[in-house]
Amino acid sequence: MTLNLRVMTPNRTVWNSEVQEMILSTNSGQIGVLPNHAPLLTALDIGITKIRLNGQWSTMALMGGFAMVDNNQVTILVNEAEEAAGIDPQEAKETFRMAQTNLARAEGKKQVIEANLAFKRAKARLEAIDATLSSSASN
Repeated sequence: MTLNLRVMTPNRTVWNSEVQEMILSTNSGQIGVLPNHAPLLTALDIGITKIRLNGQWSTMALMGGFAMVDNNQVTILVNEAEEAAGIDPQEAKETFRMAQTNLARAEGKKQVIEANLAFKRAKARLEAIDATLSSSASN
């Protein structure tokens, strides 16, 4: 049995296929979703989502949004999403370093909030790459 997963951003569908299992990063922690999961509507945090398809795990960086699980359908609406395979590791590392520097230098409430969001986004992209590399190494 499978789940039908659809991941959408405001301007494109990032993923639309059946999956066997997934792990979502919600505002209250990670949750696993398997076929026949109870209906659920949850806010998603900036972080990674792991997707198992044909016994292989894929990772995606999601930049906050919502997920709805109902009747083996998972619909994810996010501001931005990137599959780990499409992220340039060098660019992601440089973006992360810049985000760390900007967060350390941020002054005032608004700057700190904006720098923290940029840091969380950059960290999620790196975590997506790392999770994909570690799952490839374990296979």
